Amino acid sequence: MTIERYLRLIAGLFVLLTVLLGYFFSPYWFLFTGFVALNLIQSAFTNWCPMMTFLRKLGAKNEGQRA
Repeated sequence: MTIERYLRLIAGLFVLLTVLLGYFFSPYWFLFTGFVALNLIQSAFTNWCPMMTFLRKLGAKNEGQRA
């Protein structure tokens, strides 16, 4: 998988997890959901997200790179 696909997967999992945690445990978890949303919005303009740095260090490749 590419960094872009991992990024969408992780963001989706974070959103789903924090919505469930917010519903069942504490509404303060929705703040983390908002943080993920803001991070996705800024990455749309800058094409950079902190998670991309971690994924690169773990060996994930960009879409144009070969494995």
